[in-house]
Amino acid sequence: MKRKKIIVLGSGLVGSAIAADLARYHEVTAVDMREEALTAVAGKDVIPMQKDLSAPGAVAETVGPYDLVVGAVPGFMGYRTVQEVIRAGKNMVDISFFPEDPFTLDEEARDKGVSVVIDAGVAPGMSNIFLGYYDAIMEVDRYVCYVGGLPVVREWPWEYKAVFSPIDVIEEYTRPARYRENGHLVVRPALSDTELIDFEGIGTLEAWNSDGLRTLLKMTGVPNMIEKTLRYPGTVEYIRVLRESGFFSYDPVEVNGKKIRPIDMTARLLFPKWKLKPGEEDLTIMRVEVYGKKEGKEHSFIYTLLDRYDREEGVISMARTTGYTCTALTRLMLDGRIPEQGIIPPEQVGRNGENFNFILEHLRERDVVYHLKTS
Repeated sequence: MKRKKIIVLGSGLVGSAIAADLARYHEVTAVDMREEALTAVAGKDVIPMQKDLSAPGAVAETVGPYDLVVGAVPGFMGYRTVQEVIRAGKNMVDISFFPEDPFTLDEEARDKGVSVVIDAGVAPGMSNIFLGYYDAIMEVDRYVCYVGGLPVVREWPWEYKAVFSPIDVIEEYTRPARYRENGHLVVRPALSDTELIDFEGIGTLEAWNSDGLRTLLKMTGVPNMIEKTLRYPGTVEYIRVLRESGFFSYDPVEVNGKKIRPIDMTARLLFPKWKLKPGEEDLTIMRVEVYGKKEGKEHSFIYTLLDRYDREEGVISMARTTGYTCTALTRLMLDGRIPEQGIIPPEQVGRNGENFNFILEHLRERDVVYHLKTS
């Protein structure tokens, strides 16, 4: 395979893992405005570039010389970044999980002859790929996804660590959850319908409705679909207290004559508490359940993942599970195996059986293993 020039926009915990993995095959440049973030790729055959991508025109100016762009910026920057990459005429794989509707960029991407795979992480991402594959080969009736990233050591009061922007995490606690029940769209508050579920090797976790289906609501007609976030028990109660008290509000309030958004203050306070310190270990747990009929017979396919911090490489689990799904999709695009143009959700890639098997093998080679039970 001919070495290509790839640029990774964002060199946080996940972006740096993506850059290091892709550098096994290609010439990779990692971009971030923070010097300390770029130290994560030092010595990993990755070219560092310090730059503020939020500056007007910075993205288009930066991506010009490269064959493919990987987006790993925070969600609040994601939509604009993808839009600028499209306008620069570059193909892209993106994990920013921005809240805006990605399909509003589809026409512009097609007009430019550009391919952009969005939501290229673990969930959304790998979860969509599973559903896309089975939706192509059988009549799927029900899809359920449970997913969470957790610290191995539980520390009071949060028992949680964030590997993404804290505002992106808080968004999960505030954005209404959409799911489908008996063919109808249902909208419920985030953190609703809490349940306790046992997972082998972990114990009991708390699950609640979250808005993770995203593109699946548009791209599939599966009548029953839902995603739930996993945390250690007790999380919902204290997050609800913060939410209902206004700590997650975007509406400015006046404090000593100055206007501030409560969400900004909350993120500033929580990030030091949520930040994974060097050497702290995390885990990713996911269960994807697909039920339906094939040739008139009922079938179920249940995939489970329990991934842990890689002590040898020093890579956190969420970077492994998110980042290596992204690098699998990046390799497929560079190999010409994602020929579609426009905005491409991961379930569309998963509908191709060869691509589906390639992604699973790519992950297995990195010890990210999904175990399958069928009936």
